[in-house]
Amino acid sequence: MASLPTILPARAVLCRDCLSLSLRLKAISRPRSRPSSPLHSQRRWIGDKYLKKQQDAEEAWAAQAKKIEAGTVKHLFDELQDRGFVKDVVGTKELIRETMTQKRVAAYAGVDPTASSLHLGHLLPFMPLFWMYMHGYGAFTLVGGSTARIGDPTGRTDSRPQLERKDLVQNLTVIHYQLVTIWKHVEMASQRFGFEKEWAWKRGIVNNSAWWGKLPMLDVVRRLGTQMRMGPLLSRDNVKNRLQDGSGMSFAEFCYPMMQAWDWYELLKQHRVQMQIGGSDQYGNILTGATCVKACVENEPNPVEKLPNGEFDQPVGFTVPLLTDSSGAKFGKSAGNALWLDPFKTTPYDLYGYLVRRRDDEVEMLLKLFTFHPLSRISEVMEEHQLDPPKRVAQHLLAYEVLWLVHGHKVAAETQAQHQAVYGGRASSPHSSGVPQDSTQYMADPVQTNHSNRPRIDVKLPRRVLSLTLPRIVYAASFALSISDADRIIKNGGMYIGGSPGQKGHSNVGMSQGQLQFTPAKTWDLETNKRFLIDDKVLLLRKGKHNIRCIEFVSDEEWDKSGLEYPGQPKTGEFRKAMQRLNKMAKSKQGAEPILERKMKKMSDGRRSGQVESQARDKGSSDEFEW
Repeated sequence: MASLPTILPARAVLCRDCLSLSLRLKAISRPRSRPSSPLHSQRRWIGDKYLKKQQDAEEAWAAQAKKIEAGTVKHLFDELQDRGFVKDVVGTKELIRETMTQKRVAAYAGVDPTASSLHLGHLLPFMPLFWMYMHGYGAFTLVGGSTARIGDPTGRTDSRPQLERKDLVQNLTVIHYQLVTIWKHVEMASQRFGFEKEWAWKRGIVNNSAWWGKLPMLDVVRRLGTQMRMGPLLSRDNVKNRLQDGSGMSFAEFCYPMMQAWDWYELLKQHRVQMQIGGSDQYGNILTGATCVKACVENEPNPVEKLPNGEFDQPVGFTVPLLTDSSGAKFGKSAGNALWLDPFKTTPYDLYGYLVRRRDDEVEMLLKLFTFHPLSRISEVMEEHQLDPPKRVAQHLLAYEVLWLVHGHKVAAETQAQHQAVYGGRASSPHSSGVPQDSTQYMADPVQTNHSNRPRIDVKLPRRVLSLTLPRIVYAASFALSISDADRIIKNGGMYIGGSPGQKGHSNVGMSQGQLQFTPAKTWDLETNKRFLIDDKVLLLRKGKHNIRCIEFVSDEEWDKSGLEYPGQPKTGEFRKAMQRLNKMAKSKQGAEPILERKMKKMSDGRRSGQVESQARDKGSSDEFEW
C-alpha cells in the first residue's frame, strides 16, 4: 500500500509593514514591571482584565474631557492658574491645557539629596503634582541620587561642596522616606477632600541612579550631546555670571542640564512622563530639557522604541513661584533660612509658629498654594479672618494644614493645642478652621509611633558597638524593644541591611553608589557586619518596608565626651544608677553609712522582684532621692 503524501504547510511571508507592526505588538505585550516598593519590583503579565480596565479608564477620561469642553467641569490647569502655581511656561498655556484635556499625562518634579532633609521650599513644586494625582494624572517625584554628586549650578556663585558617599546615602535615605510619608498623607487628603480614587491613578518615587548607574556615557553623548548647541548653553545667566566674575564653572556643572534632560527622557520612556514642574529658577533647565527630549524622540533610531510624536505628545512644563522670606531671599540651605521638614531640624512648633506669623496680605496666597481647600472655602476663611484679624484664623488654618501634610494629623493637632496653651487660646480649633468633623476617619497616622519607630532615623553609636552581634546593634540603635526582640525580628526575616540584594553576607559588595538597596539581614559572624559599612562609617538598617535607621559610627573617644547613652550600653542600667546616687549621698552626708548599707541590701533583695523603686522610697529617705 502506497504511503500518503506528506502535506507541508505553506511558508508564511510577511511584508515590511506587517513585520514592523508585529514587533510593536510584541513589545507592547511584554511583561510590565510595577514597583511595589522602592526596593522591590514585581512582574505581571498583561491580560484581558488589565486591558478591560485600561479601556474603561480611557472611556472615563473621554467622558471627563467632554464635560470640560462643555464647561460643566473646571479644568485642572485653570485651577492651578487660579491658585497661583503657574509662573513661566515651557510650550504654551493653550498646548498644556489641551494636552491635559486629551490625555492622562504624567508629570514629575525632582529634588537632589544635597541636604539631610527636605525644606518648605521643596514642598511648593510638589503641590501641583499632588493636585494632578488627585485628578487622575500620573505623578512622580524624582530623587537625584546621581545628579546630587554633581550639584545644580543654578543660582550659585561657586561650586557645591562634594558630598562624601556616606553623607549622600544618609541624605538619600532620609529624603526618600520623607517623600513616602508625605505621599501617604496625600492619599489620606484625597479621601478627606472628597476625591474618589480610581484604578488609573498612578504615582511613584524614582531615583535617577537606576539608569545613570548602568548608562554608557557614549550613548548619552551620541543621543543628547549632538542635539545640544553651545550657544544657548553659554548664554544662560548662571554660566555668564560665573565666567564674568572669574569664579568659573566646572565641566561637571556645565553638564548638569544635560543630565536633567536625560532624566526626563528616561521618565518619558518608562512612565510616559510628558510634563516637568519646578521652581522658577529651574526654567532654563526645563526649557533645555524639553528641547533635548523632543530631539531624542524625533531621532530615535529603533522603530520599535520610537515614541509618539504628535501634537499632544510634546514635552511641556511650567514653573511655580519661589518661596521667599520677608527679605525676598529664596528659602534653602545655601541661604541659611531653610524651614526643614525634619522635626529634629525644625520642630513642628517652630514651623507652626513661622506660618502663624505670616502677614495678612500674603496668607490668602499661601492658603491657595499649600492647602487642598477649595477656593470658595478659602474666601470664606478670609472673610472670617477680616472680622477679627488678631485672632489670625487664616494663619492658623495654614499652619495646621501644612503640618497635617508633612507630619500627620496627630502632630498637627498637638502642635496647635500647644500653641493655644502658650498664646492664650486665641487660635481657632481645626474644626472651626475648615477641617470637617466627619473627616477624622482619614486623619489617623499611617504608622503608629513607638519606641522602635520614632521619627528620627539618623543615630550615632560608638565604634565599639561594631564588635557586638547584629541583634545587639539593632537594639542599640533603638530599633527593637530588647535584644531578644531584635533577634526574633532578624530570624523571622523582618530586618534588612543596606547591601546588594541576592548576595551572601560574607561576599556582599554593598550598595551601588547613589542607590538604596537592601538584602535580608542574618545573625552572621561579627566580621560580616563590617562588610556592609558605607565609607567604613555608616550602616543602613530597614525594618519592614518603611522603618529606617542610618547608624553613623563615631570614635569611642568622641562618644565618651558627648555624654550620650544608647540602649544596652554597659554600666548604664537603672540598678547601677541607683547605686551611684546612694554612694554620692553617702559621701555628701556624714553618718549615712548605715543608711547606705540598709538601702543597698533592700535594693539587692528587691532587684529580682522588680520592687527597687518602692523599697527605696521608705520613710525618712523619700526626699533624699531623685528617681
